[in-house]
Amino acid sequence: MISLTKKQKKVLLRIIVSALLMVILSLLPVEGYLRLALYMIPYLIIGGDILKKALKGIKNKQVFDENFLMAVATIGAIILGEYVEGVAVMLFYQIGELFQSYAVGKSRRNISELMDIRPDYANVEQADGSLEKVDPDEVAIGDVIVVQPGEKVPIDGVILEGSTTLNTSALTGESLPREASAGDEIISGCINMSGLIKIRTTKEFGESTVSKILELVENSSSRKSRSENFITKFARYYTPAVCYSAVALAILPPLVRMLFLGLSPEWTEWIMRALTFLVISCPCALVISIPLSFFAGIGGASNAGVLVKGSNYLETLSKTDCVVFDKTGTMTQGVFEVAGIHHNTMEQSALLEYAALAECRSTHPISKSLQKAYGKHIDQSRVSDVQEISGNGVIAKVDGRTVAAGNSKLMKRIGVNYHDCHSVGTIVHLAIDGEYAGHIVISDIIKPHAKEAIQALKQAGVSKTVMLTGDSKKVADQVAAELGISEVYSELLPGDKVSMVEKLLKEKKPKTSLAFVGDGINDAPVLSRADIGIAMGALGSDAAIEAADVVLMDDDPLKIAKAIRISRKCLRIVYENIYFAIGVKLICLVLGALGIANMWIAIFADVGVMVLAVLNAIRTLYVKNL
Repeated sequence: MISLTKKQKKVLLRIIVSALLMVILSLLPVEGYLRLALYMIPYLIIGGDILKKALKGIKNKQVFDENFLMAVATIGAIILGEYVEGVAVMLFYQIGELFQSYAVGKSRRNISELMDIRPDYANVEQADGSLEKVDPDEVAIGDVIVVQPGEKVPIDGVILEGSTTLNTSALTGESLPREASAGDEIISGCINMSGLIKIRTTKEFGESTVSKILELVENSSSRKSRSENFITKFARYYTPAVCYSAVALAILPPLVRMLFLGLSPEWTEWIMRALTFLVISCPCALVISIPLSFFAGIGGASNAGVLVKGSNYLETLSKTDCVVFDKTGTMTQGVFEVAGIHHNTMEQSALLEYAALAECRSTHPISKSLQKAYGKHIDQSRVSDVQEISGNGVIAKVDGRTVAAGNSKLMKRIGVNYHDCHSVGTIVHLAIDGEYAGHIVISDIIKPHAKEAIQALKQAGVSKTVMLTGDSKKVADQVAAELGISEVYSELLPGDKVSMVEKLLKEKKPKTSLAFVGDGINDAPVLSRADIGIAMGALGSDAAIEAADVVLMDDDPLKIAKAIRISRKCLRIVYENIYFAIGVKLICLVLGALGIANMWIAIFADVGVMVLAVLNAIRTLYVKNL
């Protein structure tokens, strides 16, 4: 269903009324001044606003634009008695403008869906338990806010009480709801769908996710690509050039005929050719369709959960030939989980229970992962005499039995022979009452679509994939091999990552781009240094999102290939429009100057090309099947 704005409906009504009047007038047997007066009615209905803009441009000393060209060409045609052509030029021009307005509106709606995530208020819990509705800007870090079902989460924080289902589609483009409960981090911009939740804020509104996203979207259109800058400069020189050429075409040939050849000057014919030349020359197709293509590309990408900060980045992204990845949080979830239990002398569940109970009073991520894998309520009354040995592990009494859980250093310390593990990850060895009971492997989990993402990049024509990580060589090599990444560099500090990216930049193919994908604070310098920086937006650090040029709203690495395909489709459409518009213009300009092209061909060369270019640009919005 096509939905038009109030302004677009008015333009459509003017087009219909003018077209009907033209048809009626063409059937009436009227001549002379009466015919002129009657044709001025549809002309002013359809072209009144163009004439006003042209006069305003002359007044502001910005004469040479498409409104001036349209006004001069149509007024000239009417003076020469070509009333139908004069009105038709304005009519078709307005049809083209309507198409362009609709295309921009559709693209803007895609982006404004992101704008709808801006919260209007926040419910702050007072000391007496009452709620005060305040502006999100007034909420301080550490305040407790209440979000009821159906409301937007106004500020980033951690859930204190309650559980709910969150709609994150405006942020991530993902329609599948997400479950959240006490202890989970929650980002602003989500919609609370089911239960009432209390959140302790961890950021001020100006620093929260929703504010950052809105700021990025608002600034994205201000960064022009090289193609857009070319069109702006082209129009600046092209428009006056064709105006002066049209004046020369109207004056010089008649003077040559009259003064040098002794022939009739035929002023009417040459003035008509000059006016036709002016109509043909209007650069509307280029000036409108190129920025529109980029704007539509940014809108289509945002609808797919990929936020591109400007059309210049869209252009750079399209040339990507090498993609460099961070590991933890980018290709892996950054969450440690139990990956295996080996050499156990008892049931796996029993071994895991002893490990979880022994580690129950520790806040270390490894301890938390053991407790999560156990999955049952931990009765701390079963645990006593807990002795935590820094850098080794824990020794505790569990149900009266002495349980030692830790690394190989702990096993050596207590004199227990242990089995080495060939799996990659953190190894937790267990000894019960001085006897080795087995070991548990804990490792970072690879993201569900990480392997698919690498394959998709190769299918998209990316020739080189690289992983840079501060993790150990053994872990890095295994992750890279599992994902199919061609090169891997491990045990790197943030400064080493920058040096490695600089080395890769020197090695890359000419006229191609290097993209770096990361999520942490330590990735911010590398994101800035790469040709194109891509950050994980859902759980990535503020510093990484700020430094990046492209943000993946749902942290899915599969979206990287999609972003590249969107950018390439956008650039392909941009160049199609440039070649098509300039090609048709040049052919028709020559035909117009030779007197072969009449005003109707001129209308096609101007408005027809613009409509076709705009319709082609609209294709950039459709990215679902890329």
